[in-house]
Amino acid sequence: MRAMIVKEFRQLRRDRRTLAMLIVLPVLLLVVFGYAASFKVTRIHTTVVGPQAKAVAAQLHAPFDVARVDVAGGRGYAVAQLRDGRTPVAFVANPTGISVLLDGSELFAANAARTALAEVPGFGARGASARVEILFNPKLKTSAIMVPGLAGLILLFIGTLITSLGVVRERQAGTLEQLAVMPFRPRDVFLGKVAPYFLVGMIDLCAVLAIGVALFGVPFRGSVAALGVSALLFLFVTLGIGVLISTVSQNQGQAIQLAMMAIMPQILLSGLIFPLASMAAGVRWISYLLPLRYFTEISRGIMLRGESIGAPGRDRTGMTPFGIGGFSYSPRLSPPPEPAFGVWSAPRPSPDVRH
Repeated sequence: MRAMIVKEFRQLRRDRRTLAMLIVLPVLLLVVFGYAASFKVTRIHTTVVGPQAKAVAAQLHAPFDVARVDVAGGRGYAVAQLRDGRTPVAFVANPTGISVLLDGSELFAANAARTALAEVPGFGARGASARVEILFNPKLKTSAIMVPGLAGLILLFIGTLITSLGVVRERQAGTLEQLAVMPFRPRDVFLGKVAPYFLVGMIDLCAVLAIGVALFGVPFRGSVAALGVSALLFLFVTLGIGVLISTVSQNQGQAIQLAMMAIMPQILLSGLIFPLASMAAGVRWISYLLPLRYFTEISRGIMLRGESIGAPGRDRTGMTPFGIGGFSYSPRLSPPPEPAFGVWSAPRPSPDVRH
């Protein structure tokens, strides 16, 4: 028994990927749930416009963080700020009264703002002059913000997990070695492998969105073309990550481990479940390195707020480097002696072949 225990420890020490998963994953979960797993929003970026904007801004306290005061702005300007995702709360301070506009697509921020308004002098239940209006998601339905995010999560699973498993499975079966001796260019083989996952991903995206709109009543106020372009870009990124994982994995078990380590932080830190505004600053900055964060914000903006593809509040180019990096560096990181996906060389002749 002692020999078996020693053998298992030595084998575990040699398997660096499993060892990293056993050590890094629990630490990651502890950090995430300690600093990020919270639904309480303690800071809300706020815009105040109108002739009485300065006086109203002076009355606001935490969690309202007044980022912009514009005495020349009006309701149209405030609505545009909410639609572009620049602020979740806007106060329109007119001499006749105060209107509070809340972005319903920012569910937790809107709920926190409604609760905090009751504690602000002059805005409470007895305060008289404040009128609260919730835009884009008036009933504050959870399904309205979850369906756009779940569409991105499905694309993430297809591009990262399914792609990496498919490529590694064919490598283990020897299919890639057979393709290496056929008269195919690397580009042809590469596109042939990736194209089906693009098609499957887009079909799943359409199915999820159609069911969400028909069954849960999720609004779709934006452009279908804008969401389609953004989904193609995000799928390109996830496929790049999947190809990179398949390149550094020797078998399907390793591919699953690496894929889950790439997927789990995106689920927890992208704003899909926990609001970004409730996370600690150090953890929130990690979300800028996660492609799912960008697509979740883009899909919610297009579907709920009718955001255009050129809206200044969203940076679609933030996802592009991940896809380019995955497709570019995967051949260079290929584990010897098996051929890398996308790098093809003629097989060496066996030693007993006579010329």
